[in-house]
Amino acid sequence: MTISNPSPAPRGLIAIAFTAASIALSGCAGFFVAPTTTTTTSTSNLVYVANATTETISGFAVGTNTLTAVSGSPLSLGYVPQAAVISRANTFLYVAGPAGIYLYTIASDGALTAGGTAASYDVASLDVSPDGNWLVGLNAASTVLDIWQINTSTGALTLTDTDTYTATGTVVPKMVRFAPSGSYIFAALGTGGDAVFTFNTSTGVAASSQRLSLGSTTTSDNALAVDSTSSTLYIARSGTSQGLAVYTIGSAGALTAVSGSPFTTGTAPYSVAIDSTGAYVYVANRSSSSISGFTIGTGSILTALSSSPFTSGSLVTSLATDNSGSYLLAAANGGSPDLTMYSFDSTTAGKLDTVAAVTTGTDPTGAILVVATH
Repeated sequence: MTISNPSPAPRGLIAIAFTAASIALSGCAGFFVAPTTTTTTSTSNLVYVANATTETISGFAVGTNTLTAVSGSPLSLGYVPQAAVISRANTFLYVAGPAGIYLYTIASDGALTAGGTAASYDVASLDVSPDGNWLVGLNAASTVLDIWQINTSTGALTLTDTDTYTATGTVVPKMVRFAPSGSYIFAALGTGGDAVFTFNTSTGVAASSQRLSLGSTTTSDNALAVDSTSSTLYIARSGTSQGLAVYTIGSAGALTAVSGSPFTTGTAPYSVAIDSTGAYVYVANRSSSSISGFTIGTGSILTALSSSPFTSGSLVTSLATDNSGSYLLAAANGGSPDLTMYSFDSTTAGKLDTVAAVTTGTDPTGAILVVATH
């Protein structure tokens, strides 16, 4: 693998108006069964699942070892969802489809109300900056990073920057993530490796600064997570050199592999999540239908948990932690079940215990992504 520092790419400041045209939505598509007895739930602790097959979004309130469907869930979209992210204030949900990014207002009980087309761009992944002022989209159709300023009152978007990047190999846009510091943006590009951008939180302008080349057409970087100190990047990598790749983040976002990276996982790592304490990291193994867990040690060197791997739904695709830090959520594209919630074992460090499992609609739903409130 080769890390290089490309020449600055051209950028432009382009304004885009928030369109008033609404997409065709069909409101409530019925309810589905939540697990057994409902205990205490918190309407501020919510998770949403994007379902590609049924073209819906399913919302759940997270309670004590329970998932309860919110009002109007699952919500019909009228398009295939590709990406989703929740605003930092937990007031808006942005969902990307093939023809644009769509806005939904989140009610206090978690119900969604459609707000129309926020931007007419095709993006493969979305993320919101830590300060809540900027939305970044990894363009699905070209080697471009798009950044919008968020009107935190209305959710409207104004394009502030488009940044073209270069990469070796075939670019297959997978995921974009802000570092918690807000200073860097990382993009996983499939067999095209990864791109690193510096970011100005005052102006909303990104600059291409580094790139990571995989040197193999049979290796793919699929998903990213950055630790709370913005000093370590974790990459779910599939193919010839599969595993959980770990890099320290240096000046201008320069990446240096830690000793032993990539660390052994199941087959086809597809998503990665760090627990709220920063002590453990988990990987969704899509082809193995399992979750690998690791202890994060000194120098970000990983040690596999003795209880790992953990059973998941079929073709587990996406991981997220709830905002209480008590649970890990896993969405499975093949179902059985569509969404699983795990608690962290009280006696065995890092071990995942299944506490709830639900469908996200009438199966097969094709769950592709789970996102949680902050």
